[in-house]
Formats: sequence, structure tokens, C-alpha cells
Amino acid sequence: MKDTLVFIMAGGKGERLMPLTQDRAKPAVPFGGIYRLIDLTLSNCINSQLYKIIVLPQYKSQSLTDHLEAGWNIFNQRLGHFLKIVPPQQRTTGDWYRGTADSIRQNLYLIEQTGPRHVLILSGDHIYKMDYGRFLRYHIEKGADLTIALLELGEEMAYEMGIAEIDEDCRIHAFQEKPRENPKTIPGDPSRVLASMGIYLFSAETLLDALTSIDKDDFGQDIIPHLIPESRVYAYPFRQQNAIEDYVYDTLENGERRLKLESKTRDSSYWRDVGSLDAYWNANMDLTGLNPSFNLYGRKWPIHTYPVSAPPVKFVFSNERPEGFRVGKALDSLVAPGSIISGIVRNSVISYYVLVQSWATVEESVIMDNVAVGRHCKIKKAIIDKHNVIPAYSEIGYNPDEDTKRFTVTPRGIVVVPKGFFH
Repeated sequence: MKDTLVFIMAGGKGERLMPLTQDRAKPAVPFGGIYRLIDLTLSNCINSQLYKIIVLPQYKSQSLTDHLEAGWNIFNQRLGHFLKIVPPQQRTTGDWYRGTADSIRQNLYLIEQTGPRHVLILSGDHIYKMDYGRFLRYHIEKGADLTIALLELGEEMAYEMGIAEIDEDCRIHAFQEKPRENPKTIPGDPSRVLASMGIYLFSAETLLDALTSIDKDDFGQDIIPHLIPESRVYAYPFRQQNAIEDYVYDTLENGERRLKLESKTRDSSYWRDVGSLDAYWNANMDLTGLNPSFNLYGRKWPIHTYPVSAPPVKFVFSNERPEGFRVGKALDSLVAPGSIISGIVRNSVISYYVLVQSWATVEESVIMDNVAVGRHCKIKKAIIDKHNVIPAYSEIGYNPDEDTKRFTVTPRGIVVVPKGFFH
């Protein structure tokens, strides 16, 4: 892995995540109570023993830069390890990054300085666990010039993804970027497509040649289709090949639970592109429940982040007068340190320093840092950004007509309260 250089794309505006991306880049959006989206990709790198990483931000990147400098300053340059944050420098042109391929092209000198044999290109805003070491071995075994990670999705998702056509040996013979009609479906299954995960592994020589000879700006739209006829471009079937060994809970016949080591956990096939507010809410909800679809508690494949120094969570129980009986509890939920729960939280993700006051209920919601939920509030299926003090007796997520007048409401009916809306 020491011969592999990683680029992480972190410059997207995330327009469909507005208002969450109003003041932050998409990879800097909070996730799972204590993380940022980019932490998932970076953790995959560290767990795969990849220690040469370049992050390419662009849009409203200060929040992302602050997080990386505070939480990911863990690399020893004496060992040749690094994490570099490289915004557009206009070294070769007077332009900002015009696309995924252009962002690498503008930084070819970093590849030349590092001298890797392989270049791994990743997105900084996807939720998944992946052993890039297995990916690299597959790439080498195939003798590939480029390997693209693919997964099966429903045909209705094709217009959002790059779609590949492969042969029995997994060699890619055609590639369509976000086709609006007639996408190439899996042979024998017209309801499914093979979609690109935005994970590319190039031989360094192939990448350098492509970016210096092809004056185009996007990998999916331009570079990959150009390479397919003359180069060895292969598909990596993510759900077949990826295997994450970790400890998971097993439920016994008597209802008791125990930890056991599984060679391939449920996480091995999980992947989410949180490109929309509904997808973002879904991904957070996937963390909750008895057997979550995505497990943050693995011991062999941990998710790293910047640890905020905060006191333990406090749950309030009181039957004192004159207030009367009250109980603070969280059910099937994630609650970050620094929070005080005096009301009831169900199936929700609660970030740092959140106060849920007495007789309030929060259900199926994502609450970000420094939010106070007033007494007797009722919140359901909502995303509440940080720095909000919600007045007592407020209702969010119960009256669509009223919610639409003040907030963003997604097609699924998720109410999104922007940062600082309630002062």
C-alpha cells in the first residue's frame, strides 16, 4: 500500500443538501452524531493502511479544513506519511477546479513528487466501509490500467450514476455517465444496473498519460469512456469482493445477545451516496435500531474523527414538585457527549451539547450540535442544524402546511431547520 497515493474529492457544493451546505462543504456535513461525512472515507484509508492522502476542497472549505487540521493531524512525515489539503492554486490555469479529472490534472506535480505506482481516487461524501487493500490486489491480479468499483442498483437510479457494461471477466466495455434514458442494464435483469461508486484505482502511468493527452474535465463523462477501447478497464464488484471482518452482535434463541467475529459483516455491502436530504436522513436512520444497517461500533474497522472534549450524556429523572414526574430517556438512538436528555428521544441521532427539555419528544430526527429543544416540544422526522433554541410547545414535522411556510420540506416529508433559525 506504500506505493499508492490517495486523492479525496471534497469540492462539491452539495446543492441538493441545502440548507445544510449553506456554510459548509458537503464532506464537512455532520453525520452520526459525532462525525463528518469525510471521516468515513478517511477511516477506510487508515484501516486499509493507506497513509499518503491528498484532499481537494473548493466550495466553502473552511469548516472542512478546520476539522481535518484538528482531527486528522495524525501522520508522521518522517515515515513518508501525510494528509495534504490542497485547494485550487491555479498553478496551470487561471481556473478553479472544473471537474473531477481537472482537479487531479491541476495537481499532477504532486503525483510526480510522490512517485506512486497506483493512484486511488475517492469521494469524500459517501457512507461505506471498504478494504482498499483487497481492491488493490484485485486491480493487480487483473493487470488493470484502471479499476472502477461498481454495485448493483435499481434501474431507476441510473440517471444519477455512471453505468457500466461488463463481460464475464468483469472487463468494462462501455460506460454511460448519468444516462437520462435507455441505461445499460444487467444482462437477464432489465430492472438492475451496474453503477459506479466514484472509486477509481489507476496505474499512475495510465492516469498521467490520460490527463496530459485528454483535454477534458470529468472522469465519468470524459476520461473513462476514452480509455475503455484501448486500455484494460475492469469492474470491481463491491458487494461480491468487499469483506470487512469485525465483531457484531448475534441474537441467541433465548433472546440473549453476544459478540461474535464475522468474516463478512453487513457493512461489507452497505453504500450510500448522501446526495439529497432524504438520502442523508435515511443514512442517519440506518444507524439506529436494534440491528442497524450500518454499524459504528466495530472494533476492528473503527471510524475515526476529531474527538470533542465533552462531559458524558446526562439523562434526567425527577418526581419533584411542583414540576411533577418527568423522565429523560433515549430509545434506539445515538446520543453524543455533552447532551442532557430530560424528555424522550426515539430512533434519532443527537449530536454534541443538545438539550432536550422535560416533556419534549424527538422522534426519527437528526439534531446537530448546540440545539436546545424546549419543554413540551414535539419533533418528528426532522433535521435540525446547529445553534437553534426551539421555543417551548413548538411542533415540527406534524403539520406539513405550516412547516412548508417556514422550512425546507423534502419529497419524503422530512423537515429541515437551517442553522440558527431559532435564536
